[in-house]
Amino acid sequence: MNKLSGELSAGNAKKAFTENKALKALGIVFGDIGTSPIYTIAVIFTYLKVTGMNVLGVISLIIWTLTLLVTVQYVWFAMGISERNEGGTIILKNIIQKYIKSAREVAFITVISYIALSLLIGDSVITPAISILSAVEGISLIPFFKNITTDTVILISVAITIGLFWYQHKGTEKVANIFSPVMLLWFIVIGASGILSLLHMPQIFLKVIDPYYALRFLFNGNISANRLIAHGIISLFVLSDVILSATGGEALYADMGHIGRKPITKAWIFVFIALIFSYMGQGAFLLTHKTQTDAFFMMLYSQSHIFYTPILILSIAATIIASQAVISGIFSIVYQLINNRIIPLLKINYKSSEIQSQIYISFANWFLFVSVIAAILIFRTSNNLAMAYGLAVSGTMTFTGILINIHFFHKRRYFMLLISIVTTFADVMFLTSNLLYKTLQGGYFALIIATIPFVIIMIYTNGQKKLHSIYKMTDFNVFLKEYEYRYKNFPKLPGTSLFFASLSDKVSPYIVKTMFSNNIIYERNIFVSIERTEKPYGIDSTLKSDVSSGLSQFLIRAGYSEVVDVEDILKKYNIDETVIFYGFEEIVSNNVFWKIFALIKKLSPSFVRFYKLPAEKVNGVMVRVKM
Repeated sequence: MNKLSGELSAGNAKKAFTENKALKALGIVFGDIGTSPIYTIAVIFTYLKVTGMNVLGVISLIIWTLTLLVTVQYVWFAMGISERNEGGTIILKNIIQKYIKSAREVAFITVISYIALSLLIGDSVITPAISILSAVEGISLIPFFKNITTDTVILISVAITIGLFWYQHKGTEKVANIFSPVMLLWFIVIGASGILSLLHMPQIFLKVIDPYYALRFLFNGNISANRLIAHGIISLFVLSDVILSATGGEALYADMGHIGRKPITKAWIFVFIALIFSYMGQGAFLLTHKTQTDAFFMMLYSQSHIFYTPILILSIAATIIASQAVISGIFSIVYQLINNRIIPLLKINYKSSEIQSQIYISFANWFLFVSVIAAILIFRTSNNLAMAYGLAVSGTMTFTGILINIHFFHKRRYFMLLISIVTTFADVMFLTSNLLYKTLQGGYFALIIATIPFVIIMIYTNGQKKLHSIYKMTDFNVFLKEYEYRYKNFPKLPGTSLFFASLSDKVSPYIVKTMFSNNIIYERNIFVSIERTEKPYGIDSTLKSDVSSGLSQFLIRAGYSEVVDVEDILKKYNIDETVIFYGFEEIVSNNVFWKIFALIKKLSPSFVRFYKLPAEKVNGVMVRVKM
């Protein structure tokens, strides 16, 4: 009996451990920001002279950046603006647009939210590249690999990247359970290592948490490198790299829907403490050893030669997990964009029947893969890649800050608005520093990547508006008269047909063409519409059977993050369709933008494939449209 109860207790403890949401957040949310200590200090002190004021100033800046930008802007403000515990830029935009009446303001909010999302995608390319490169570079401290070449480091990094992106199509559900324990161990290791190093110089603890040292560095810091003097305000140059410590902070808000606000907030307290001790420890190590080499790995190596290799392997695992979190986050963002009709439909594979967020989007995966490989091959080292990092994320944070300010202003929460303006000002300072120095040094790469989704979004959304404005729709009452006449007097095909279209007082031309021009009318005809609601989750459906003889309307209302199984919903109403019709356009235009729009529409899979409908029953009906 005691043995059985012991086994049950052990099993319950294991279950409680694996199901702990705060623990899950470590693996899903904090991978990116959690691996920032690997390269942030190393990058800054490749050009900044190691002096007491410089080290104290930089560490203080990092601590207050994590406090203002991550804790205040994202954990306190942004995560407090949610819809059914769902967060992200799209959520923020949708919430604000509910109470804004000005068309100009709606357009402004829409555009800056699109910019923020595009920059986030651009930043997501740099994260895996710099994380994997910087971790692999740490191998050079192992005596056997001390002469390792840059080309070998690149080869190993590329191999890891290929494996990471190739594995995506299999789904990560089976290995996802180990992410959180690995990241828990990672944060314990970097926090403990920082504390051990801090014990050699404990007097810096109170200094680096004092904002005075950060401000003094900003306005009086001195960099002894002639090539940097030409850049004017030196502190802005350093800020462009300090922002690296906060990269991944935006993931806290974007991933709220997976974990929830409370677990992320709890986990952040632990992560924040581990991060500041790691940065403090690196600062103490720099001041103790007066070295300008890789502080993070040198600190770990000096503390334990024996355990360095396992810790290096742990760091590589942590960077892979961070990269995986970024990829999964992009899949979720792209899925939301599709459901909000901001980008065209893409082929989606659902990798788990239990975990809603387990999806695979082939186009997004290979777009990221090619971009990450390009970043590794072009920049070659983490220090070089740092020049491309920071611009996109500081832009994302700035535009998010502007949206938060607009929200607080309209809600008349002026105290919160005042604090938010301060954090947004900090965002602007980081963005300015990156624009001034990094744009030509490497930031252009992230901007080029971000431009691709932004151009697609703008062309697609404007193209859809133009298309709908010139679409020759038929008034429903006019359609109904013709339908009733044909249904009574013309032969009908046996079975049930489904026509996918929006339910309104107008009828799509493809339905008119199918029924009246092609004389295809079944015994039972159902107009099916899938509408996305302003809520992220929730599904309800309604069947209206008495529209006319043999004609019904079926409405499915689903949250914009919801995975909709149309076939399963239809079965609940005992609908066994014989054939499925949907409309698609052949766009003819002399305008270059509409030609691009036409190409996007042509290359996009139909929404029938998006909703996993049986291919053997599906028939597309083409309608020619001149734009």
